[in-house]
Amino acid sequence: MILTVTLNTALDLTYSVPALVPHSSHRVTDLSERPGGKGLNVARVLTALGHDTVVTGFAGGATGTVLRDLLAALPRQSGTLTDALVPVSGDTRRTLAVVDAATGDTTQFNEAGPHVTADEWTALLGTYAELLKTADAVALCGSLPPGIHVGAYGELVRLARTAGVPVLLDTSGEPLRRGIAARPDLIKPNADELAQLTGSREPLRATRDARRRGAHGVIASLGPDGMLAVTPDGVWRASPPAPVKGNPTGAGDSAVAGLLSGLAESLSWPDRLRRAVALSTATVLAPTAGDFDRTAYEELLPRVAIEEHAAGAA
Repeated sequence: MILTVTLNTALDLTYSVPALVPHSSHRVTDLSERPGGKGLNVARVLTALGHDTVVTGFAGGATGTVLRDLLAALPRQSGTLTDALVPVSGDTRRTLAVVDAATGDTTQFNEAGPHVTADEWTALLGTYAELLKTADAVALCGSLPPGIHVGAYGELVRLARTAGVPVLLDTSGEPLRRGIAARPDLIKPNADELAQLTGSREPLRATRDARRRGAHGVIASLGPDGMLAVTPDGVWRASPPAPVKGNPTGAGDSAVAGLLSGLAESLSWPDRLRRAVALSTATVLAPTAGDFDRTAYEELLPRVAIEEHAAGAA
């Protein structure tokens, strides 16, 4: 079983409009809603890849009820998806994406999330500790809701390491800085998050610096240019076969699912990176934001280019 943790789950709303024009009224041509938050997105892809997955984190209020109902109604995949979310008294946040049909651009509005009490955090820690007993790997994903201390991910990383469960951390800012000091097995920052952490925008230098700060392996997401991996076993660059156009929403979460599933299956680093880049690219190509195009994924997988750096480059 693979466990994903989303401390700040969300009900994702997507509006499509013919053209987004500031200071004007818009007629919405299409509306979709789905359970969201980075860890839930990761879990959805993992189940499609055939992995039994459990999601935990927080959900509360009327929005939380809608989120959990949508989660239960997701189509059955080749793997199972189990809801182990912890209830809170506050209302789960909403995220609103407005898609401009004329340009394909997306404008995002993200609420902060409910205030989580000390007792609710304690309840989450108990649930998490129980789930770790049967987990093959765990992903800690996304932002922290109000009320959760900034070192929360560091605490969760340490609990996973004590339980002997490989842990991937995907967050940003100070929570990433604190979490990386707890020595997660893997982090997956994008270029901006990596620059915030290290102060460098040169990918290889920044990725090496991030690894020195505590992560065993660092996978830098370089957007359409693919991924750069600095690991104890070597350094690799993985690139899609060609640039693609589409909606990048959820592409990073699909990449996390690829890396985490590869870790759980003990794949080689090149094969993990191949899967992550193919899934990420197939998500950009999918007609629905956050899904991945399975046909495109299967076609892309053998075509992802892997370049290994010189031995000792890590």
